[in-house]
Order: sequence, then structure tokens, then C-alpha cells
Amino acid sequence: MSWFRIATWFFTSLGIWGILKKYDKATWQAWIPGLRYYRMGQACGREQDGFNCLVLEIVSRILTTVANFIPQEGNVYNALGLLALVLVIMLLVFEIRVAAGLCQSFELKKRWIVLWVFSSSIAAMILGFLKRFQPVHLLARMDEEQLAGTQPAVLSAPVAAETIGEGLSVHVKERTARDFGKTRYLLKDIHLNIPNGSLVLLLGGSGAGKTTLVNAITGYEKADAKILLNGTDVYENYNEVKYRIGFVPQQDLLRMNDTVSKTLNDAALLRLPVNVSAKERQERIDAVMDVLGLSGRQDGLVAKKSGGQKKRISIGTELISDPDLFILDEPDSGLDGVIARELFEKLRSIADSGKVVITITHTPDRVADLFDKVIVLARDSGKVGRLAFYGSPDEAREFFGKPSMEQIVLSVNSKNEGGEGRADEFIEKYARSTAEKEVTVHE
Repeated sequence: MSWFRIATWFFTSLGIWGILKKYDKATWQAWIPGLRYYRMGQACGREQDGFNCLVLEIVSRILTTVANFIPQEGNVYNALGLLALVLVIMLLVFEIRVAAGLCQSFELKKRWIVLWVFSSSIAAMILGFLKRFQPVHLLARMDEEQLAGTQPAVLSAPVAAETIGEGLSVHVKERTARDFGKTRYLLKDIHLNIPNGSLVLLLGGSGAGKTTLVNAITGYEKADAKILLNGTDVYENYNEVKYRIGFVPQQDLLRMNDTVSKTLNDAALLRLPVNVSAKERQERIDAVMDVLGLSGRQDGLVAKKSGGQKKRISIGTELISDPDLFILDEPDSGLDGVIARELFEKLRSIADSGKVVITITHTPDRVADLFDKVIVLARDSGKVGRLAFYGSPDEAREFFGKPSMEQIVLSVNSKNEGGEGRADEFIEKYARSTAEKEVTVHE
């Protein structure tokens, strides 16, 4: 039995050695129980589960050592035995979670988890040494917080633009998160002013900080920042300002069996002040339907509407409160070019009514001419989201020397994402140009 255990340990460790090698992690850690699961978890986006494995492994070994010095009869020994059993079960659960992360990373079916539980040595050897099994790069899957670096690149700090009284002023010094005692920087030095009546395109590759910036602006996740919406501090007056901010997520959150009119009426009841009369509420609903081209279709079920109409209904549920700031995450996702163009023309008209509209889209070039401003975020060499550009679409093309928005994103994306890896260059260039403009203005 002892030789079987030694062989199992050896081949499991050897397989994990091969797995860590595919992730470009320190392979010697494959031979250390507990630590190897931490490194695998870190590699496949399950760092917390891997860390739990490491801690439980250490505690279990300490308990085993202590038990050797205690008489094998008595309540203390029995209590230690029960605790050890609980720890073993917990350790198995977190090891399974790490194995699930590996399956997701290697794009395997969930039945591989069963193989890992009953024969980790065979599963590890297959994943570690068969070339046809390769992990998907984490940049394609991980969220912005996991991608964030712990040390920002040393670049010129842009001069903070003066705050404007009307529109949206964004001054983010930094947005950080704590990760096992480390400080991770998600955003740093984001300064920009967006006038009312602007339709703004937010660009950036994976992990550049688009979602983090949106959450910081809306106050959903606060940063070390000062965010002003038409002169009102969003953070200091959040309970008041949150009703002046509309956010439309990528996924439509609609009840399919309701009619369009009921959907908008429910949204009005939730978002409008209680002192608004039924007549005023209906007038607001009619105005929104008119702006979005939903008039005459209000009695049909949401489920029967096309993708473009459903997206307009989603927009309507937020627009009903007449927000000053409107943010949309990929509103054209899944829509063809003609329908997407029509949708963005509606957003253009909303911005023209005096609002700030910010949108994220992965197909910007088909509607780029409708935008007033472009924000380009990029991850510097320290893996921190920074401002690489803010200006008009034409200025963006000239600044980056690229004919399209998609090529601009590729220029700042890292080389292992298929980009040119020039993020630091453009972040530095924009910082210098901002500083020069400020000097010229003050002269």
C-alpha cells in the first residue's frame, strides 16, 4: 500500500509539474502538497480556492503531528479525529473547485472533475503531458480585478483637468483592491470632463478597466476619486444622485410575459417620485416610447419583440426617470448592422437632449461617426488600467495613427492578446499632450 501511495504522489506531482509548465508557473511547487493546488488555482482563476487548499493542508498536517503525541484514547484524541475528518472533507471540496477551474481553463467537460477526484494522477498526467490539451489564456476569461497588477508602471502623471460645472467630471486618482495582503491597482490617473449632450464611446481591451471605471463613475464601487455630475458630488450625495444615473446592462432584464406598456409603467412606478401623478407618469411613458420608436407597439408582449426592440425597451426602463447620465454596456450585442445603427441613432438623439451617454461596444466602427468623444483605456506594463486617450474620433485616429477604432484597441492591447503592445507608449504620449495643453491654456 505504501508503494502505491508513493507512486500516486509521484505521478500526480509529475502531472501537475507539466500543468504548471503550460501556465508558465514555477514548476518546483508541483512537488509540495498544498502549495501546488494554490499555484494551480492561481493559474486557472481559482486562487481563493487554491489558497484554502494550502491553509487546510498545513492545518491538517499540524493536527496529525499533534495527534501523535496524544494518547489514542480519550475525548481530546476523538475530538482531533473528528476535526481532522472535517478538514479532509473541506480540503476535498476546494480541490474539486480547483479541478473545476482547470476544466474551464482547458475547456474540458465537467466529467473530467470526476476523473480528477478518483484518479488525480491519471488526470494530471494527461493534462500535463498531452500536447492537444492546452489552457486558454487567462486574459480571455478573468475579470479586471484578477488581471490587475500590484505595481503600476512609472509613467508621466497626467495633469488633472479643471472640473466643469455642467456635465460629468471624472477624477480617479486610483482604484485598488486587496488580494491576499497585496494591493492590486485596477485604475490609476483617469481625468476627463464630458460636457452635456455628448455621446461617448468607451474602448479598451480585456482587463483595461472599462467595467471598473463605469462602476466608479456610477458610485457602485467607489474609487479614490471625485466624480461630479452637473456639479453634484456623486459619492457624497449618492442616495440623491443615483436616481439621475441610468445603466443598461448587456443582458436584457425583462419579464417576457409582460406587455411593453406594463413594463414601462412598472419602471415608472419604481423610478419616478411618489408625488408624480398618474397623468404625468403616463405622459413620461408616452414620451419615452416616442423617443425610442415604441409607440403603437406597446400592447404586444415583450417575448414577441425582436432583439433590437427588446434592447430599446431595456433602455426605456432606465430612460423613464430622465437621468442626466446614461451608461450602456454593449447595447448592440447580437444585433445586425442595420438594427445596431438604428439603436445608436436613438442614443444619439438621447444625448442631443442634453444628457451624457457613455456606451461600450465591441463593434464601434459601424457607428463611430455618431460619437462626440472616445475614451481609450489600456493596461500599462504593470497591468494597471490607465487613460491612453480622450478626445473626438477624428483626433483618436490621428493620435494613434490608425484608420479604425478596432485597430486603435489592437495597438494598446498586449502582444499575447494579438495586439501591438504599445500601451505604455500611448499612455505616456497622452499624458505629455495633456500637460502641454494645460501649460498653453495657463500661459
